[in-house]
Amino acid sequence: MHPIQQTPQRDGSTVENHPQPLQSISNPKFDLLRPLRQWLDSWEIKNPTLARRISRLIPAQCPFERDICLLGWQIAHIPPLCKLNPLYNELMSLRFRCLCFLADECGEDIRSYI
Repeated sequence: MHPIQQTPQRDGSTVENHPQPLQSISNPKFDLLRPLRQWLDSWEIKNPTLARRISRLIPAQCPFERDICLLGWQIAHIPPLCKLNPLYNELMSLRFRCLCFLADECGEDIRSYI
């Protein structure tokens, strides 16, 4: 821990200077994936065929989540791994926009995609 330093002022008083905290690793200044995130977020869905294809390609729930059972007893659980994907939120947003386009603009029943 750094010692607190005191800086003398012109009027004879002192002000304590606290050390600056270290930069947070979870909040980097440079985001390498920002252009890809912005591109995915700015994508306007106007083609029903493309919207259907995207809705089928991006799954509604994580396909990797599993319960491992042996003789009827659950012995392990594999958690959903999709949230480890750095583009997870943008892909879910794109899928949602595609489903909204199909339901609102095209009047399709989207229950088969859920």
